[in-house]
Amino acid sequence: MSFFAIFLALLLEQARPLGRDNSAHRMATAWRRWVRRSLDAGQAPHGWMAWSAAALVPALLAAMVHWLLLPFSDLLMFAWTVGVLYLTLGFRQFSHYFTAIRQALEANDEASARAELAEWQQVEVGELPRQELLRHVIEHSALAAHHHVFGVLFAYSVFAALGFGPAGAVLYRMAESLARRWQPRLQDAPSSAAQQAAAQGWQWIDHVPARATALAFAVVGNFEEAIAAWRSDATRATQTNDGIVLAATAGAINVRLGGLGLGANPAAGEAGGPELSGVWSEGREPQNGHLTSLVGLVWRSVVLWLLLLALMTLARSVG
Repeated sequence: MSFFAIFLALLLEQARPLGRDNSAHRMATAWRRWVRRSLDAGQAPHGWMAWSAAALVPALLAAMVHWLLLPFSDLLMFAWTVGVLYLTLGFRQFSHYFTAIRQALEANDEASARAELAEWQQVEVGELPRQELLRHVIEHSALAAHHHVFGVLFAYSVFAALGFGPAGAVLYRMAESLARRWQPRLQDAPSSAAQQAAAQGWQWIDHVPARATALAFAVVGNFEEAIAAWRSDATRATQTNDGIVLAATAGAINVRLGGLGLGANPAAGEAGGPELSGVWSEGREPQNGHLTSLVGLVWRSVVLWLLLLALMTLARSVG
């Protein structure tokens, strides 16, 4: 059933993508804020308590609904799974930025491309050179594909195999959103204890999914270069899991990634965001063609995931 649920959810998301201000995201935002106000008292135990409530309670609710529907109706249980995956999984939650930037660059409208990137990442872009602009687009798009698609696929598949239904998809997306929203640079940020708990919890939850995504990119891309970059360059990232995904991406499509992050201070040598703190020693400088290569890499990885799930579903049915 997992294969059909994922396939249908992806089709629905392509046909009717969620708006940025949809009711599910508003509910998740309200939940995060209520938990922070109610449980975040500034100490380390309170930080972990707030993170656990914000991330684990929605996942537990998704599992409970799955368990309640299990003895009554397979169709209702399937519909619930598809609905949860529709809210947590999909390209259209970020791909419109990628498409707009790509079209602007193809039209040599770098100002519009910078504006789209600034709106996407909610940072000041300034006068980025074209190659740096391309590099950031490739990096953020690869990470977005991992966070919105492949990581969710992996977490859902593992938890569904253990009998928890779509709880894994909810847990993964909630943990990712907490790590992204509970940061000191944002307004109305929680205490440092909650920030550390969100960052550490996200690193734990994304540890295996990040490596699964990197392996998929290596399999459908340039395998030897992707593995070599993974081994030699992943540790240069400020966040190891993101570094592994970016390293595999760089090797798979033969592009030079790394450097200062958006909003960084070049004079001080400070990198911002999830970017790599060094520069790759291999790969070509980013070009427009690498955007096409990235799209192909991502879609081939989707096909690989669906093929593996289809084979697992067939093996389970036969067995």
